[in-house]
Amino acid sequence: IALLTWEQDAFAFADSYDEQAGRYRGLRGGRVLTLVDADAPGLLVKAAVARRQLDAEGAAMPGAAAPASDAAATGAGTHGGADPQTGGERAEAPRPAPPKRFHGTVELDPSRVGRDAGRIADELISHRAGLVGAKVRVTLEIEAEIPAGAPDHVVRTVTENARTLKFTSQGFEKE
Repeated sequence: IALLTWEQDAFAFADSYDEQAGRYRGLRGGRVLTLVDADAPGLLVKAAVARRQLDAEGAAMPGAAAPASDAAATGAGTHGGADPQTGGERAEAPRPAPPKRFHGTVELDPSRVGRDAGRIADELISHRAGLVGAKVRVTLEIEAEIPAGAPDHVVRTVTENARTLKFTSQGFEKE
């Protein structure tokens, strides 16, 4: 519920449903819920249904801004409505352009590369790869210093393994 991407990846939460009014009471999404326990009544609401109600409630209040939590969660500015000074329509505040590129570098523990790479894949890469049209490129760079120098059999083994694993560049250096 607290995800900023709740509309695509999760759902909203409501305290109850008012059948007569045909609306959810206490509807919220994109923010942390406090004081919710297993015995508290509440409903999970599909994101599309919640967004329609939140938009309708915002439009029903001319000149009102979206609730701070919803505005922050969705990136929305003020909703259109009558401008009290001119009587004309007020334009929506422009939304800032979303970021279009991510990059990151991390040093992994050589004895736990598999674990660390798996966590990175689960917690970072999967979120980007799941976006429509996203192109994700992951590279692995290995840097090793061997003070005594690498024995010939290690040089052969590592070079052959790197070639088999289709490394685009690899090699040993004397100094």
